[in-house]
Amino acid sequence: MRTRLLRYFIRFLSLTPLPVLRAAGHGVGWLACRIPNRERENARINISLCFPELSDREKDSLLRDTLKENAITLLEMPAVWYGRTDAWLKRLDMGRVPEEIRELMSRGKGVVVAMPHLGNFEISAHFFGSIGKATGLYRPPRKEGLESVMLEGRNRPGQNRMVPTDRHGIKALYEALGNGELIVILPDQQPKTAKGGGGVFAPFFGVPALTMTLVNRFARKTGAPVYFISFVRTGRKPEYKVIGHLAGNAIADQDAVVAATELNAGVEKLARQYPAQYQWPYRRFQAQPDGSNPYKQAQKPG
Repeated sequence: MRTRLLRYFIRFLSLTPLPVLRAAGHGVGWLACRIPNRERENARINISLCFPELSDREKDSLLRDTLKENAITLLEMPAVWYGRTDAWLKRLDMGRVPEEIRELMSRGKGVVVAMPHLGNFEISAHFFGSIGKATGLYRPPRKEGLESVMLEGRNRPGQNRMVPTDRHGIKALYEALGNGELIVILPDQQPKTAKGGGGVFAPFFGVPALTMTLVNRFARKTGAPVYFISFVRTGRKPEYKVIGHLAGNAIADQDAVVAATELNAGVEKLARQYPAQYQWPYRRFQAQPDGSNPYKQAQKPG
């Protein structure tokens, strides 16, 4: 019953006009700023760690904007999942990004697309479907019933395919690169462990962050270029902008720490352009080299 109600609610959101969703997101963000909650405290800690140069007033302003923007992203997702591709593409200011990706694909080694949790990353399902075949890696959501809805929106017939984060999924990504296709990875999720080569510590906004080595392995073993991309709200028309850039050669370095440093630098370059739209409520620095946890005091906010 709960799963059915969730699906009904998601469908309701998908039919709601975007201006209404954004207004609702502002309201949810306003409440999140005032009611003690873990996401607010996580974001406050992350902003303090990553922007030490800001005044307290500037940090509070960024925190408020972050909670509003993250709420808008969440509410927009069903509209993206169930929306028409042609309608969503009209909302995008793509710049030269499509041409840059197509040029990289023409080299025949495929492209590793690193897409951070910045702006509305769900729009990528429509965008990549308009360029070529794309295979994306995903972690099943914790909420029961949400996975099937999410996959319905991300899988575009004949174009996009989602595979889970297991050995079968990794094999599918290598095969896609071998076919000269796109693979899409969210590079700013903390690996479960640093053991077995799953992750290494590298600076992110100057703070040690346990960082995946998967992107490095793909780039090093296949020679595929790595391209960073995000889909951000502009507050004007076109309503969204596609921003992106090519990773440096260090992304394929034999030294995993050197490569992870390049990976985090690429994410940071995008996030600094639209900092309020980044996923600051996520516990990015939960694992630290000395075993400490900066979020320990945020376990019970208030």
